[in-house]
Amino acid sequence: MTTVDTPAGSIAPALRRLYFVRFAFAVVWAALVFATKSELGAFGVALVVVYPLFDVAAAVWDARSSDTNEQVRSLQVNMAISLVAAVGLAVAGASGVPAVLRVWGAWAIVSGIVQLIVGVGRRAMGGQWPMILSGGISVLAGGNFVASASGSDPKLSGVAGYAVLGGIFFLVSALRLGRSRKEG
Repeated sequence: MTTVDTPAGSIAPALRRLYFVRFAFAVVWAALVFATKSELGAFGVALVVVYPLFDVAAAVWDARSSDTNEQVRSLQVNMAISLVAAVGLAVAGASGVPAVLRVWGAWAIVSGIVQLIVGVGRRAMGGQWPMILSGGISVLAGGNFVASASGSDPKLSGVAGYAVLGGIFFLVSALRLGRSRKEG
C-alpha cells in the first residue's frame, strides 16, 4: 500500500467532518427503520436503497479529500459496490425481507473489505483503528445477515443496529482524528 506522504492534518479535517455527518445520518436512518417496524412498504424499500446511495455520496466526499491514488481507487470501488447494492436492494425489496437481507449482507461483506483496505492504508494519520474494526465487523455482520435471511421471521431491525454501530465507529474515528490533529 502507498503510505501517506503529506501531513496527517491535510485530509483529517475533511474526514472528521465526513465522519460526523456519517454518524448523524446513521442514527437518523436507523431511527426511521425502527419506526417502520421492519416492514418493507414503499417507505421501507426507499430507506434501504437510500443507505447505500448515501454511502456513495460519502465516498465521493472522501475521495475528493484523499491524498493518494490508491485510496481514491479503493473509494471508487466502494462507490461502484454501493451503487450495485442500491439497485440490488431496490429489486430485492419487491421480494421481501429475506431477499433484502441477502443483498444487504453481500454489500456489507464486500464494502467491509474495502473499508479495511482504506483504513489500513490511512493508519499512519491516526484515528483509523475504529474504521479498521468497523470494516472487520461489517464483514462478519454481512455473513450474519445472509444467514438470518433463511431464518424464521427475518427482520430489518438488524440492519438498523448495524447502521448505529457503524455510526458509532465513525463518531469515535472523528473524535480520534481531532485528537490526533491536536497532538501533531
